[in-house]
Amino acid sequence: MSPEQLGSLGHIGFLMLPNFSMIAFANAVEPLRMANHLSRKRLYRWSLISGDGQPVAASNGLALAPTTAPGEPADYDLLIVCGGIQVREATSDADIAIIRRFAAAGVPLGGVCTGAFALAKAGVMNGYRSSIHWENLSSIREEFPKIQFSSELFVIDRDRLTCSGGTAPLDLMCNLIRHKGGKGLAADVSAQFIVDRIRDQHDHQHIPLLARVGTGHESLIDAALAMEMNIENPRPLDDLAAELGVSLRHLERLFKRYLGSTPAQYYLDLRLRRARELLLQTNMSVMEVTVATGFLSSSHFSKSYRSLFGYPPSRERQQLALEAAIM
Repeated sequence: MSPEQLGSLGHIGFLMLPNFSMIAFANAVEPLRMANHLSRKRLYRWSLISGDGQPVAASNGLALAPTTAPGEPADYDLLIVCGGIQVREATSDADIAIIRRFAAAGVPLGGVCTGAFALAKAGVMNGYRSSIHWENLSSIREEFPKIQFSSELFVIDRDRLTCSGGTAPLDLMCNLIRHKGGKGLAADVSAQFIVDRIRDQHDHQHIPLLARVGTGHESLIDAALAMEMNIENPRPLDDLAAELGVSLRHLERLFKRYLGSTPAQYYLDLRLRRARELLLQTNMSVMEVTVATGFLSSSHFSKSYRSLFGYPPSRERQQLALEAAIM
């Protein structure tokens, strides 16, 4: 969606699937409430929707009310599907019908936690990029090959907004608030919830490696763990492979098949993401971060950082300084 479209969102419908994640839902709706409170304006309103208009129990056993029937799609600016555990069983034909009806009316669609599964099952995500909780990534990629699933915390791709779940919906909503109420309001909302910074699409979910590759690939897991343990002084890949008792070529095949990357690129991305954490969460200078993540020159570090994130490392500090000034 364009910034103008993001800024026009006002009435958001939350379609609740049985066993939805309460924490994901709360982190989606509370920033909207806080934005209204701090701005002293009704920037947002929301409705809880179910197929029959009755309350739906979350995975913790609590049910939210009032819940209404969906009504006319034209009454909404965005429909967000709230998923949770056992999402395949939870996604009913009635839910699919609601999603398709809203899609046919041109209403932007979203999903939090496993809500992206329901969108995918409804056939409204083909050709889009999507985020989903890391536990579901591997299986859903196989099931829906026409969708580009990502490990990013959230993805905004044209008129589709998907989010991994947990606390990530707070970051997604603060990014929406930024487009409607300005950076200052988004920063104020974040501060109210004791959140140090608003994460963006460059931030990824932390996915346990075992969950990504499965059992039976100990050499791959051991190689990745060795890389994580040697950020400041990167290990030569030949030495790493020899220590694990495998050839470098074999290691490259494993990385390509299960992680979609070469060992060298995986190692580089790992160091750069660590560098971003240091830039955002510490007072270390850019040069200190350069050294701490194993780069021999600031120019190489800056070029690599720009290649992965789309901007130089100095911009991270400029953005932090701007947000601090606003707050």
